[in-house]
Amino acid sequence: MKILVAEFAVGTDIEKSLIPEGAAMLKTLAESFIRVGHEVYYPAASTEIGAGTPLESTAESFRQVVEKEAKKCDAGLLIAPDGMLPELNRILEENTVNLGCSPESAACCADKVLCTEVLKKAGIKAPEIAERAEKGKRYVIKPRFGCGAEATSLVTEFKKTEDFIAREYIASEYIEGKHLSVSLIAGKKPLPLTVNRQFIEFEENKDREGETSPKTGVSGIKYNGSLTPYQTPREEELYETAISAVKCLGCFGYVGVDIVLSDFPYVVDVNPRPTASLFGISRVMKEEIGELLLKNRFGELPDSVRIEGEYHFSKDMLGELFGRKSTTCH
Repeated sequence: MKILVAEFAVGTDIEKSLIPEGAAMLKTLAESFIRVGHEVYYPAASTEIGAGTPLESTAESFRQVVEKEAKKCDAGLLIAPDGMLPELNRILEENTVNLGCSPESAACCADKVLCTEVLKKAGIKAPEIAERAEKGKRYVIKPRFGCGAEATSLVTEFKKTEDFIAREYIASEYIEGKHLSVSLIAGKKPLPLTVNRQFIEFEENKDREGETSPKTGVSGIKYNGSLTPYQTPREEELYETAISAVKCLGCFGYVGVDIVLSDFPYVVDVNPRPTASLFGISRVMKEEIGELLLKNRFGELPDSVRIEGEYHFSKDMLGELFGRKSTTCH
């Protein structure tokens, strides 16, 4: 089969700081599909991953490249910022077989307000979205349509100013607990892969004098890699929570469910696409992720996967591995 794997950072060069993570996910997927006998094509602005065939792409042409090349391929998979994923997945679906989430599911996951409502309606615990700050409590301020720890801060108070609303921030209660994620393949027969420990760093980040900001008492929140797998006696509880979340949101394909494990598991984000944890999973999982994604769409998944050992990586490590860019895309 010919498979298109399109990763936004590598394909556009818009956000260079995201290229190491994007290249790590892209290379992991490409190499896996190739190992099980398939051809892989991927849009590339200036970064080549050393696997598969790069397709010349720019920030301006990325969508056109996806549409044009998808028509030539038997299946495709997209990795992009959550707010852009619905539109890009629709382009993919109209031109080939989509191995990932539907545009509708991706849109629901991307909207943190709507996603929270759907989760709570299904009886799944999620942090409450706050309209005003209460004394003695902490809140997470983040973009309503952002992904990961992008532009995310921990605050002790906030005001819903015009700036706050215009930039589409939301405030949700901060849950104290272990920062974890569950990686799984969603579909007719959901398949849990691993529980991962997320390394989250809190950095003091005072607002500059005179700058309009919706946040006060700010600490920046940054993701700095993960440990796969994370051993916990509550593994089954975490898997059940993640499976329930992807079912009620209608997800398909690889999904990463971010969870804070407190007295209960709280779902804080549902990523309807491959996540950075995949880089570690591929090093401890005996099955090929590429084959599992194809079986999920065209065949039947196994009952479980085999995990041996553990793997820890940081963002700095990904930067060292994938930070150098090639300018020889053809």
